Amino acid sequence: MASTTKPTRAPSVAGATTALVLLTALNFVNYIDRYILPGVQEQVKAEFHLSDEHIGTLTFWFMIAYMFTSPITGWLGDRFPRKPMIVIAALFWATINFLTATVHSYDSLNLRHAALGVGEASFGIFAPSLLADYYAPDQRNRVLTIFNVAIPVGAALGYLVGGTVGEHYGWRMSFIVSAIPAALLAILIAIFMKEPARGASGDSSANEHGKAKLEKGTIFSLIKNPAYLCSILGYAAVTFSLGGISWWMPSFLQRIDGRSQSSAAYIMGAITVVAGLGGTITGGTIAQRWSRTNSKALYLVPAISAAIAVPPALLCFFGPHSLTLYGLGAAIFLIFLGTGPVNAATLNAVRPEIRATAMAGQLFIIHALGDAISPRIIGAVSDRSTLNLGLGSTLITLLLAAVIFSIGSRYAPPLHHEIPTAA
Repeated sequence: MASTTKPTRAPSVAGATTALVLLTALNFVNYIDRYILPGVQEQVKAEFHLSDEHIGTLTFWFMIAYMFTSPITGWLGDRFPRKPMIVIAALFWATINFLTATVHSYDSLNLRHAALGVGEASFGIFAPSLLADYYAPDQRNRVLTIFNVAIPVGAALGYLVGGTVGEHYGWRMSFIVSAIPAALLAILIAIFMKEPARGASGDSSANEHGKAKLEKGTIFSLIKNPAYLCSILGYAAVTFSLGGISWWMPSFLQRIDGRSQSSAAYIMGAITVVAGLGGTITGGTIAQRWSRTNSKALYLVPAISAAIAVPPALLCFFGPHSLTLYGLGAAIFLIFLGTGPVNAATLNAVRPEIRATAMAGQLFIIHALGDAISPRIIGAVSDRSTLNLGLGSTLITLLLAAVIFSIGSRYAPPLHHEIPTAA
């Protein structure tokens, strides 16, 4: 009789839960650090007498350092143990935050922010590729959804720390407060987390290629991989929108709604943690269940989420003030639906021995075409017209993201291993 097939699930590697908890906690601190500056940028603008375009340029230099560090860390991550490099990266960015107290000019703040990007870029590449070696392909969406829950929660606390600590003790103190947990987590990771073998989670290609080995055509192979390209280009379009909105909304709430810095910080923190966390968990759950019957789910969920986020965002930027917060909450919830699935799509589209390089490519592209430029563009539009119109420019890239992800779904790789069994 003809044989039948059934999916099998590779077991998680020993120590996987410990790694997931510690790396998610460090990712949480990572996003606290990143979103402190938007919470205090009105203070920074007043102290250094800056325009909106100058304020937007601060994140530009952070992302420039972030992007140009990623190819180096991607190369390192595919050749050397990632655990010690994660520890070093966390200690480095903790030190940079402590040194923020010495910043007293716009140029030195730019330099400090760029240095922070170096440390965060290293962690952003090593952690997902390490987790992929702990968990099987059909579990990575769930795991990376948990890992990326840290984005809205960390961003929310970043707004709160920046806005409240900055208002009472000065904006420099906000960065000092955030440095302590990063240093503590680096120590915990050094003591308790293990380094998994590459491909240990059961990838079939790991057996074919053995040890981490990069051929000369690695970059070319990624460029020719349509599933990989669509995942990172779609993510870049979403990042343009989300990065710009996240950066400028605290200022929008202060200028347009007339709120204080601490009030705007609390509102952004509350909306980000509730809507962002809810969207991340909901999107990851939908994609996890849908992917059991449709491997395209990791692309379709981000496509749908980007498209349906446009109407509430329009309401937030251009509607009546009484509906601003409702529109903002709905838009953030819908955008975050695709956060976990898109990262899983990127990792599943490539072989295990080039995952760090693939993540480096993703980080470079999503920031080069995304939030490295959107805050500055929004600031430039705001200086010449209104902040409403500047934020409205982000909706074009949300629609573009929906199109790119939809195209990518045609090339989605299968998510389940199948083995023949006797009938």
